Order: sequence, then C-alpha cells, then structure tokens
Amino acid sequence: MASGPKQPRLSSLQKGDSSGELGDAQEPLLNEVHNSENYSVLAAILPFLFPALGGLLYGYDIGATSCATISVESPTSSGISWYNLSSVEIGLITSGSLYGALIGSLLAFNVADFLGRRRELISAAILYLLGALVTALAPDLPVMVIGRVVFGIGIGLAMHAAPMYIAETAPSEIRGRLISLKEFFIVLGMVGGYGIGSLLVDTVAGWRYMYTAAIPLAVIMGIGMWWLPASPRWILLRAIQGRGNMHELKETAISCLCRLRGTAIGDSAPAQVDEMLAELSYVGEEKEASLGEMFHGKCLKALVIGAGLVLFQQITGQPSVLYYAASIFQSAGFSEASDATRVSILLGVFKLIMTGAAVLVVDRLGRRPLLLGGVSGMVISLFLLGSYYLFFDNAPIAAVVALLLYVGCYQLSFGPIGWLMISEIFPLRLRGRGLSIAVLVNFAANALVTFAFSPLKVWLGAGILFYAFGAIAVASLVFIFFIVPRQRGLH
Repeated sequence: MASGPKQPRLSSLQKGDSSGELGDAQEPLLNEVHNSENYSVLAAILPFLFPALGGLLYGYDIGATSCATISVESPTSSGISWYNLSSVEIGLITSGSLYGALIGSLLAFNVADFLGRRRELISAAILYLLGALVTALAPDLPVMVIGRVVFGIGIGLAMHAAPMYIAETAPSEIRGRLISLKEFFIVLGMVGGYGIGSLLVDTVAGWRYMYTAAIPLAVIMGIGMWWLPASPRWILLRAIQGRGNMHELKETAISCLCRLRGTAIGDSAPAQVDEMLAELSYVGEEKEASLGEMFHGKCLKALVIGAGLVLFQQITGQPSVLYYAASIFQSAGFSEASDATRVSILLGVFKLIMTGAAVLVVDRLGRRPLLLGGVSGMVISLFLLGSYYLFFDNAPIAAVVALLLYVGCYQLSFGPIGWLMISEIFPLRLRGRGLSIAVLVNFAANALVTFAFSPLKVWLGAGILFYAFGAIAVASLVFIFFIVPRQRGLH
C-alpha cells in the first residue's frame, strides 16, 4: 500500500500559523518543503519497530524494577543474604539506571553526530544486553547497581537516538504519529514489566529472572538495527559538511532511502535525495553545530520549551508513581506483594489505553489544550493522593482512583507531547545536541526524584510529599500557560 500524491506544503511555523500551537504534529518544525512521498506501509514498519524497542526496554525496566524492589527485599523469596536494604540502597537500585541514562545522554552529546543514529542504537542494544546480564547475575548490591548503571547508559543512548532515527526516516505523512507511538511502546514495556514481575515476585530470586527477561529484546533490537540502513538525512548532512565524498554519500543515501520506502518509491529516490540536499542547504545545515548556538536565538526558545516540558514531566512525581507503583498499592491496603503488583498491571494497562487515546487525538485537539487539561487533572490527582495518606487511610480505593486519574491525565499531556516536541523543534544540524540536552534534563530530574522519593517518603510522609508534587504541578501549569503559547515561529 502506497501513499497517494499530495501537493507540496510548508510546515505550519513557516507559514506563520496563528493558532498558538507549535506546529502540525505530522511535520518537524523546520523550514522544509515536503513533496509527495511514495512509500510502502509495510516497509515503514521495521524502521520504526526496531528503534522503538529501545523505548520498550526502557518501559520494561520501569515496570520490572517496581516489582524487583519488592522481591529483592523479601527474606523468603529474595534468594540472597543481603536483602535487608535501607531506603537509600533501594533508591540506588531504582535510580541506578537513571544515573546511567545521564551518562548516556552526556555521551550522546559528544559522539551522536559522529556515530549516527543507527550505530548509536546498536550501541544502546549492546549496553542493554550487558546491563541486564550483570544485574541478573549480581552476587551483591554494588555489582547490581553497576549493572543498573550500564543498562541505564543504554537507555540514555536509545532515548536520544530513537526519536531522531524515526523522525529522519519515517514518511512525513505519518512521522508525528510514529514518534508519538514510541511513547506507546514505552508504556507497553511497562505493562510487560508489571506482568512478568507479578508472575515472578513470589518466586525465589524472582528479581533475577525479571531482569533476565530483557535480554532477548535487546538481542532483537541489536540485530534489527544492524540490518536497517542509516538515516539518509544524516548521511547527507555529513556530505554537505564535507565529511566524505559527496557523490558516494549521495548514492548511499539513495540506497538507504530505497530500503526504507520499499518498492513503492519507484524511481523517485534520487529526486527525493536532491530535495533533501536542497532543504539542508537552504536552512544552512552545512555549518557544523557549536555548543554556543544552542543557547542563542531560536534554538534557545526551543530549549526553553523542550527542557521545560521534560523537567516538569519528571518533577511532578511521574518517576515515583511508576517506579514505586507496586509499593504505593501495597501501602494503600494491598498487603501481599502479588496483590500489589497485579494492581500495578491494571495501572499499566490503563496507561497503555490512555496513551493510545492521546496518539489519536493530539493532531485534532492540539498540544496546548491537552497539556493544560491533562496537567490540571494531575494537580487534582496529586492532592487527592496526598489527602488519602493524611486523612483517608482507611479507604485504599482513594489511592487507586488518584493514581488512575494521575496516569490518565499524564498520558494525555506530558507523556506523548513532551517527546514529540523535543524530537521536532530543532534543525537537523542542531538536533543531535538539542535532543541530548533535553534528554539529559529529563533523566537528571527523573533520577533525582526517583532517588529522593523513598527517603523523603520516610522523612516527610507520603501525604506531604504528594502535596509537594501537586504544588509543582501547579507551577508547571503556569509555565505551560505563559511560556509555551508564546513560542511561535521557532524556525
């Protein structure tokens, strides 16, 4: 099945869209003219699927760790002698992968444009494999934390490269949906992690099997990315920046584009490559990106939006709700570990449904209305969750309702829209470094909140802590209302 012919069109920002939105979700926010693209839908699946496995493994780590922290602390089923862990040590296990993701983000800033999106994703798959092996076979806590950090470096590389590879290889007509679907794969991984964790949480050394289950997916991801071609746009970027022979790189880009589009592309590949070259030259991509450019003019505006959204995405409590979902349900009245983890599966399934709904409506309703409405619901749910721990501790259903409301509203707002925006708003020449900064902010905030949640919960109490998250969510509403709507015409 191939796409039908369409007239060339400019991105909404180039046209000066007055809607207050940041642009059509199906188009990157660049000065580009997209002519008709013939492509095979079947051929477009694999270039999305294998990079998206990086997101699925990230989500799986969240779900599995939620259950593994219960298993590893169990005197009867942990299968280890060092199960009596402090809240800080549990924080190291849960946030170890996030500290690794910080390292991965820093590495991506320096080497991503040299490696390219494809090789960066292959590297991520190898690190996923090594990290899962070390964690699963860990003889003590320090080795387990090292394994978590190695796995996290893979997360940092994958979450940096996957949206870029998808954005640069997907047909423009379905690009926005595919980038949003990456969030769907993250949630799908969470559900898988919760499901496998619930089956293994009462098994002796079940936490080892939970982390082992990530290995086959890492192998599939690595083999798949090895088979896929490099991004044609990245190849052409290297060509116009003088990093190779123009003719040879152009022929390579044509070959890669033919593989990505399938037989439906016909004889139009050379013309499409010429169009890409013209676009890159038009927006000045021949100049190599410098760090200083990221903090001036239009790119600074993009950073304010992207980094601000991913910062509030994390410090409104999202890592705590996900990584500690089973523990929250346990303290809410589901005393058995298996009961808590099974309720977490329902939470994950609901999150999956709401993510799918967001993918379907984001183009029609617009990003700002979804952000404002969704974050407003998050504010209500966080104050409700705090009130449960302070005043309604005899009604565990209140905690369940609050968490479901939080998850649903998050997936309609911060969840898909944050990643969609940061993958679109930077020019190709600056996209690698721009995304690495946004991803670095994302994982830095994620690691901080995840590590601090357990000790702060002991120190302040869950009620006060969730009230604090609610107050931060109010601040994020102010940011969205006053900052995001004003950022128009970035490029």
